[in-house]
Amino acid sequence: MTALDSFGRAIEYLRISVTDRCNLRCIYCMPEEGVPGKEHTEILRYEEIARVVEAAASVGISKVRLTGGEPLARLGLSQLIRMLSRIPGIEDLSLTTNGTLLAPMAEELKAAGLRRVNVSLDTLRPDRFRRITRLGELADALDGLRAAQESGLTPIKVNMVVLRSLNEDEVVDFARLTLTERWCVRFIELMPMGHIWGDLSEWRERGLVTVDEVRDGIEGEFGPLLPVGEGEVVSAGPARNFRIPGALGTLGFISPVTAHFCAVCNRLRLTADGRLRPCLLADTELDLRTPLRAGASKEELVGLLLEAIAAKPAGHHLAEDQIPQERSMSQIGG
Repeated sequence: MTALDSFGRAIEYLRISVTDRCNLRCIYCMPEEGVPGKEHTEILRYEEIARVVEAAASVGISKVRLTGGEPLARLGLSQLIRMLSRIPGIEDLSLTTNGTLLAPMAEELKAAGLRRVNVSLDTLRPDRFRRITRLGELADALDGLRAAQESGLTPIKVNMVVLRSLNEDEVVDFARLTLTERWCVRFIELMPMGHIWGDLSEWRERGLVTVDEVRDGIEGEFGPLLPVGEGEVVSAGPARNFRIPGALGTLGFISPVTAHFCAVCNRLRLTADGRLRPCLLADTELDLRTPLRAGASKEELVGLLLEAIAAKPAGHHLAEDQIPQERSMSQIGG
């Protein structure tokens, strides 16, 4: 039976950051100098993550997504995937990645039990890719997408964070990908995190592009979009999904700022250093690492998970200019 939070929301989804490290330095996610890395001993071991997931499955969590940092930067990730894929009750095991390390690993990940991937990709222009990521090469990300497709890590979702005066002129190009690819291209509003956007007025004026603006631009090129039913997309989540008439793929619009979906939020987040986070955009955390290493039983872990579920707030407080300050997005996993 799926656990309900204090507001009657069924919590069935756990996002797990397996590392705080990343091979890129995307301008909206991490400072150029990076963030102070955790010591190896501070990061949860794979066996510890598996224990948490076993407990989570017993309270009704059936969907697990592995994130980072960049999850493929952690050695032996297929070992963890193999462990998690064998846990009864886990029906969907997926991964969010920047794609640049994916090509040589895609087949191994699929064989280990990974079902599908989301690839974060904010531009289709090589020079702009380097500007946004500070370190990356577009060709590597595109190779990763192709490898995922060939390995059967599908359906693929491509996540584009739309940035004012930087990549907003590419939304039509991204939408056009769905005409020939069975991908879900999703446009995401930029979220403020304390390490990057200490001044919310700057975020609103210089960074935020609303999904309504994005959709208007796409419909200006292709005409009215057709709504897509929930049964036509895998794990639709918070996206509102549409299709260009005749397209093979779909378009998703995710609006955590202008039309937030807190009322139907169904997730918890586990950080790489073992903190359970009930809300992405709040700094409240519950320590799991200490009890794990003190030999906590499965029943005790279940109790802590239920405590975190009960602590989920009704919603975030961006409208009141409250943003999380303790961690950057890269340390939470989105």
